[in-house]
Amino acid sequence: MTKPELTGLDHLVLTVGDMDETVAFYTRVLGMTEARFTVADGTIRSALAFGSIKINLHPADAPFAPHARTPARGSADLCLLTNAPLDDWIAHLQHCEVELLDGPVPRTGARGPMTSIYLRDPDGNLIEIACYD
Repeated sequence: MTKPELTGLDHLVLTVGDMDETVAFYTRVLGMTEARFTVADGTIRSALAFGSIKINLHPADAPFAPHARTPARGSADLCLLTNAPLDDWIAHLQHCEVELLDGPVPRTGARGPMTSIYLRDPDGNLIEIACYD
C-alpha cells in the first residue's frame, strides 16, 4: 500500500472571545482581510485572509462543530511570514500601540534560519512575525 501524502495547509481555526475585536486587530495591525462565508446550514461565519491563507474564527462561547476537543482562547502560537524589514513591523506595532514581547531574535523555521518578533492578539494567542535570513 502506498502511504498517502499531505500537500499543504488550507486553513486553521482560532477560538476567540470577541469576534469584532479579533477582526479589528488582525485587519488593523496585521493587514489581513475579513472574509465572511456561508456554510451548509446557512450560518454566516467570519474568517481572516491574507495571500492564500485563511484563518477561520470560532466564538469561544459557541464553537462550530466539529471542533478541537478543548477549544480555548489564547492557546494558539502562530508564525506569520513577512518580506518587510522587522524594523518596519516594530515601528508599525508601536504606532498601533501593540506591545512587542520579544525580538528581533534568531529562530529556525520550516525552510531554515529566520529572524522573529513576538506579540499577542486580543485573546492572548502568541503571534510571531518572521522573515527568512
